[in-house]
Formats: sequence, structure tokens, C-alpha cells
Amino acid sequence: MRLHGVGRRYRVGGPWVLRGVDLELRPGTLVRIDGANGGGKSTLLRLIAGIDAPGAGRITGRPRTAYVPERFPGALPFTALGYLTHLGRIQGLRRGPAATAAGHWLERFGAAGTADVPLAELSKGGCQKVAVAQALLADPDLLVLDEAWTGLDHRAGAELDRVVAERVADGCTVVFVDHDPRRLAGAQDAAYRVEDGGLVPAAGPAGGGAGAACAAAGPRTVVEVVGPPGAALPDDLPGRPDRGPAPEGGLRLTVASACSDALLRALLTARPPWHVRSVGGPPADGGAGEPAGGGPGGSRTGSEGR
Repeated sequence: MRLHGVGRRYRVGGPWVLRGVDLELRPGTLVRIDGANGGGKSTLLRLIAGIDAPGAGRITGRPRTAYVPERFPGALPFTALGYLTHLGRIQGLRRGPAATAAGHWLERFGAAGTADVPLAELSKGGCQKVAVAQALLADPDLLVLDEAWTGLDHRAGAELDRVVAERVADGCTVVFVDHDPRRLAGAQDAAYRVEDGGLVPAAGPAGGGAGAACAAAGPRTVVEVVGPPGAALPDDLPGRPDRGPAPEGGLRLTVASACSDALLRALLTARPPWHVRSVGGPPADGGAGEPAGGGPGGSRTGSEGR
């Protein structure tokens, strides 16, 4: 997706909030946007998400997109589950899968107990969990987060960190604004700052992307693989796993559990595919990992490439 000389103002003849913005957003990247309050960050995110149209320039190649706004309109005539199911239907899911996805995301963010609570009766944090959940229902290819962590409790905020790692590892582009400079620090592939209506590269660490985001995403998973004769391990594997020899031959790949499903897909769809001998948790004694269901995909042993 590209922004070509994009500008935005809110009335004819009014001042330009943004002007001449050029930006490329590649699949599988994490992009942070910073800037002063009122400087145009939210305006830029709304343009990226397709909520607003540019007044100058053009935007090309926008993929399937989901957006978490800075303010969620909680006073809507739905329960939490009803609203999410409705949004899932709008995003193209059938009613059953939409309700299942809604329940999954409410549970994941610790809000399963609010499923039947009207939105108007939810706390700010409860509404924010619904706002985040609605953006994840249909596995978007571009996820735009405008202060999405604000109002979330520590557990839900950490879960959103893990979700970001999962989505980036799975090839999604994630663009975010957050008031906390430590949020996903060092994990972004690129960071920009909105200044005087333009967009400039921001100082600070970048280049971590899916690997760095996954590294901070919690538990680790060990995948033991055997490659086809003479085949090299694919480059740029999701999660950037640590590599080492397996006790019985082959390779041992250690990756954040948030990225393990994306890693398995990459191995099994490589040409030629790799044989996955086992998937498990990291061994306490340095030996072979015991098969376990700690990763997102659960326990797998002896999976054949397909």
C-alpha cells in the first residue's frame, strides 16, 4: 500500500492538517507513528484505514483493513457479543462463524463475562476490549491501531502486544499510535513522526519487526524439523527463530509461541516442504523438547510437509 503526496484538510480553504505525505506500507511490517497532540497522527491513521479520503494526492493498494479508533462509541443498542457478531457479518462472516469469532476474542481479552452486557453499561476498559476485538474478527491484512491500548488493563494490554506479534508474523501490516514510548519499543520495522503537516522518519530503534515483537511476546515453542536432502532452510522465517542442531539430526527452531503457527505454515508450504518432527515447549534441561500444546496451534508431532 502506498500514499502518494497525500494531504488532508477539514474544510475548503482551511489549513492543511497533512500535506505531501509519501509512505509505503509493506506486508508483514510493524510501523509506529508519533507526533505532538493535535499534530495530525489520528488524521493520518484515518486516511490509512480508509475512514477519511485525502484532499490531495492518492492512496493505492489498500488491502482488507481493520481500524481501532481513538474513541469507541459505546452508547450503541447492542450487547458486546451482539455488536461483535453484527460487525463480523458486515466483514463478510456468516452468523455462526461471526459469533464464534466474537466469543473467541472476548475470551482472549478477558471479557467473556461481558458478552451479554449492553455496550452502554460497559466500563471504558470493557468498551475498549470490544473495540479491539471488532478489528480482529476477520483476520485483516492491514490493522490500524489509534491508541488502542488506552483503557486496557495490564493483562489485556499484554495480550494485544501478543496479537500484534501474531498478525505481523502472519504477514499483516500493523500501523499504530500509542502515548507510551515503550510500547513495542524496538519491535517496529519503521517509525515516523508527524511534524508541521509532513511525515519524517523518527529517531530511535527500528528494524525488529515480527522477530522483535515475537521475542517479547511470551512463551517459547520448539519446532524440530528435517529438511529435504540438500535443501537450505528458507530465509526470513516468521518470528526469526533461533536455530540449532536437534539431538537426533535435523534442526531445532525456537520461536515465540505467538509466531509458531506462522512458522509451521512457512515450513510446510516451502518448496520443497520440510518435515516437522515435533512441536513442544522449551526443555528445562537442554534436551529434546517435549511435545506440548503451549503454542497457538497446540501439539503436533510427525507432521508431514503438505
